[in-house]
Amino acid sequence: MDIVVTNNPLVKAQYEDRYTVNFIETDLLGILTAVRNLIHKGHQLLTHPLMGSVKPNESPYKSVVISKITESTNAQSVTVIEESIQAAKKFSPRDIPEQCLNDLQVVDLSLISSAIDYNK
Repeated sequence: MDIVVTNNPLVKAQYEDRYTVNFIETDLLGILTAVRNLIHKGHQLLTHPLMGSVKPNESPYKSVVISKITESTNAQSVTVIEESIQAAKKFSPRDIPEQCLNDLQVVDLSLISSAIDYNK
């Protein structure tokens, strides 16, 4: 079973009974950094960290699926996560109105659900 790394409470609620969910209360860069650290421990990316057309500063929520099994460090996963972190750093954080946060959680849930359903 794979690992879902997320800061989205809707993703946690949706998948915690079927997957290992690493829920971290942090921002987008915090999630990407946590994923990078796991990749350096031998996990592999199973979903792209910046999938979808949501720019890094448009949503504070991010969910990424990685392998549960650890192997030697995967160079492609390292490259993708490092490039994703650099891309996210190019965008200045935005103030997002409180009333939009639930909608952004739903968008992130939809993106990760599509990827998980596709890979079943």
